Amino acid sequence: MEAYSVDLRERVLADCDAGQRTKDVAAKFQVSESWVRRLKQQRRERGTIVPLPHGGGRRQKITGARAKRLKQLLKQHPDATLHELHRRLRLKCSVSTVHLTVIRLGMSFKKSPSAPASKIAPT
Repeated sequence: MEAYSVDLRERVLADCDAGQRTKDVAAKFQVSESWVRRLKQQRRERGTIVPLPHGGGRRQKITGARAKRLKQLLKQHPDATLHELHRRLRLKCSVSTVHLTVIRLGMSFKKSPSAPASKIAPT
């Protein structure tokens, strides 16, 4: 979803500054009341009404020697959880990146609820 235009933001704030209630301004411009309140807060706290940059970006990949290390860990400790593998790898990536790498490597990652806890010591 695209951010609301600066023009709309200026019109909303102009009506708010003119003394209209947040609820009435939101209904007039067909936006939520919470968005109007957050817009006023943004102007008050940051001094700007320009849309903030949207998050997201490229996902880090585990490749090369690190992927081989992950594969070794999975073979040595097939009962390790994703969180344990993530800690053991000591990489600055998310647990979901470890999971996607396990899938990409074609490794199985099914856990049995009756399996004993992993023997990987926390590091």
